[in-house]
Amino acid sequence: MTLEIVEQLRAIVGDRGIVAGDAVSSRTGNLWTGAALNAMALVRPKTTEEVSAVLACCNEAGQSIIPIGGLTGLVEGQEAQSHEIALSMERMNAIEGLDETGRTMAVQSGTILQTVQERAADAGLMFPLDLGARASCTIGGNIATNAGGVRVVRYGMMRNLVLGLEAVLADGTVLDGMSGLIKNNTGYDLKQFFVGSEGTLGVITRAVLRLHEALPGVATAFLSVPNWDAVVTLLRFFDREVAGGVIAYEVMWRDYFELNTGETSDIKSPFNDPVAFYVIVEIPQRTTGTDSDEMEELLARAFEDELIVDGILPKSEEERQRLWEIRESFEPEKRRFDVTHGFDVSLNTDDMDDYVEAVRSNLQRAIPAAKLFTMGHIGDNNIHFSVSDVAKEDMGPVYDIIYEPLRDLSGSISAEHGIGLEKKAYLNVSRTPAEIDMMRAIKRAFDPKNILNPGKVFDLE
Repeated sequence: MTLEIVEQLRAIVGDRGIVAGDAVSSRTGNLWTGAALNAMALVRPKTTEEVSAVLACCNEAGQSIIPIGGLTGLVEGQEAQSHEIALSMERMNAIEGLDETGRTMAVQSGTILQTVQERAADAGLMFPLDLGARASCTIGGNIATNAGGVRVVRYGMMRNLVLGLEAVLADGTVLDGMSGLIKNNTGYDLKQFFVGSEGTLGVITRAVLRLHEALPGVATAFLSVPNWDAVVTLLRFFDREVAGGVIAYEVMWRDYFELNTGETSDIKSPFNDPVAFYVIVEIPQRTTGTDSDEMEELLARAFEDELIVDGILPKSEEERQRLWEIRESFEPEKRRFDVTHGFDVSLNTDDMDDYVEAVRSNLQRAIPAAKLFTMGHIGDNNIHFSVSDVAKEDMGPVYDIIYEPLRDLSGSISAEHGIGLEKKAYLNVSRTPAEIDMMRAIKRAFDPKNILNPGKVFDLE
């Protein structure tokens, strides 16, 4: 049966469209860990028609399929087993069209995020989604995980940036919803079933993305902030005073900042005195370059109100990028620790400070050797933890310490990374039994044979 299904798929996609046998393990299965791909075969279709034929073939045979994107996911949502078929959209990577008047772009799902950003910029437009994995992650993966990133506070999640979608169901049925209309109130919004579905309901093949006008300029400031109340007040201050609100508002707790400016980092702290919090804020401006009279005036007022202790205004684009590396670089953590575990949670802003302190104290009490590093987007309710110096087999108490308090806080165990395999045991922290039953019913309706990413998000009972 193994050889038969592989040869059937080869007949559909051709020799260039399939990797089988020992060659499979030569491919990377996870860009963060470098682990080899584990699958019976890797199928690489070139067209929607090929995707449809591949799914119909596998559905008939009851063969499970694991859709994979740029392999930058953090919750084991793209993990395959040796009896499964991995399905990659890497050969479906074309930008099919750009409508400058309507400010939309039609792309195939294997298109790299950075490619979309650059093509939009060439037209004087902007695709706002931005995250650290921009050079590797794909649009299909961004949609399937409802990616967030650093500009959600202004532009929303990936869900807000998708106008139309083409997806192929498990039986090969093609749903062509490639409309570029902002207003399209014609019954159920079917595309939303696939946004955040993690490849469990269908395979995303094409999308129409919503673009925005490129900003003439962006002013950036790196700030040291004395306490949590000042962090929250400062966000409201900028949002109130800046037309259209902030573009990004990234907060680093002292532990995270000192790790990323410490002995294992290539970047040193731009500040003399340590404080509790550090903030990168970006606002739009009408002029190009890094000089900003408006930002300088706002920082002077914030300083007078004791909302900031110190601030850095980059004098060049290169300096701006270096400051952003303090927030985005994972290299200091990788150099210092053999293993780290990432967490991505969401909760009300008013609860964040007490929650983080409770996590820190409970973790220190339960596992004294553990190290905790904290940063977050804050303006969109999102906190990220990194936990180091804890073996994977000892992580049970850590999951409980981080996830269980969210039950009473109406928080989410996943703000933007998804559920995958890693978080599904804790799905009931954030979703009621009735909601999970409804998810199972939707899964059965879209994929009756359970061939698409089976076992991810939840188990079918």
